[in-house]
Amino acid sequence: MAESIKDKNSEIVSKRWAKALMDLVCEDSNLLKEDVIKDLQFVSDTLNSSEELSTVISNPSISTEEKQIIVCKLFQDKISTLVYNFIFALNLRKRLNIVSDIVVEFGKELDKINNLKHVNITSAIELQDEKKEKIKDQIASKLNSNVDVNWGIDEDIIAGLVFNIDEVVIDNSIRHKLEDISKIMIKG
Repeated sequence: MAESIKDKNSEIVSKRWAKALMDLVCEDSNLLKEDVIKDLQFVSDTLNSSEELSTVISNPSISTEEKQIIVCKLFQDKISTLVYNFIFALNLRKRLNIVSDIVVEFGKELDKINNLKHVNITSAIELQDEKKEKIKDQIASKLNSNVDVNWGIDEDIIAGLVFNIDEVVIDNSIRHKLEDISKIMIKG
């Protein structure tokens, strides 16, 4: 229970920081949002690349000043000034440990701005490229947005397609329809 609350709080805080960073990026027409997320990802990857470094960053007994020296040595002149200052602010607020979560949330903010939806589609068999493109176009039209499709295969669905869009599942498979019929028959 306590872990779930901690995760939810971390998610809320990460969203706030990501939104604040996106607001800053949108104010500066010289910055590309894609470059900012690359810099953020570089920071996250670097901080998580070593168990020792991760331990130091998350250790509350190590001072903010000492952590800032580490951050300076690792990232100065390697990332944009905006992202460097953002990491500096995170450190001052003792939030360096949520950089990975901020990357995820910043990516979601970027997707909103770009009107991009991520869709997972599962079929029972490998579909031809023309069929995939037609399905992708239909989904983009229905959602009125750009779509990034991740295709998967699961022979257990027998036939049909299963769509997962923003954590909403639309199961149009034969397996699902057979399960529905089975439930109706059992109720009798």
